[in-house]
Amino acid sequence: MTITNAPWHHPQPGQSAVHLDVVPEAVLHVLAAGWTDATTRRTIRRAVSPWLAGPECASLWRMRSEQIRESPGDAPWVTRFIVDPAVTVPVGAAGFHGPPDADGMVEVGYRVDPAHRREGYARRALEILLAVARDHPDVQTVRATVSPDNAASLALIAAYGFVENGEQWDEEDGREIVFEVAADGQRRPSEDWNRTR
Repeated sequence: MTITNAPWHHPQPGQSAVHLDVVPEAVLHVLAAGWTDATTRRTIRRAVSPWLAGPECASLWRMRSEQIRESPGDAPWVTRFIVDPAVTVPVGAAGFHGPPDADGMVEVGYRVDPAHRREGYARRALEILLAVARDHPDVQTVRATVSPDNAASLALIAAYGFVENGEQWDEEDGREIVFEVAADGQRRPSEDWNRTR
């Protein structure tokens, strides 16, 4: 499987029409810079919700914008919009932190607009990301890092077989517990995968 800018669809399309679409590079850079002039505000408002364009997501867009400028090949892997065809604008963002590292590890990330939480979008996004990881020959392990206070995310990843494999300190989010699962859903993470990113 080659990773492209094409949408990533749910592995069971009959179960969900939710998919993950690449954030157009121009939109990504505008979100990272902040939408200050009137024309940009009008353009972005048609593409994203105020929450996705707001301060809660600003650091995400800045980080990914810088990443894409430095490593353009990362673009198909990183944060995408969570799209539900029944909703006018994306309901959140999800993707990997980058392509697989030398050990075949990818880290997932997802966030859902508060207006659309508890509707299954994080679950569907994670299912899509796990399917992409499973189908890519270079991916061996999927990692998720979760704040110990994020009960919803802890419950979600537990449902998909992630096991605790240490902790780390994130400059923005503070203490995070590191969880991993084998990409094929069968192999157990090895003991020496106690690395942080």
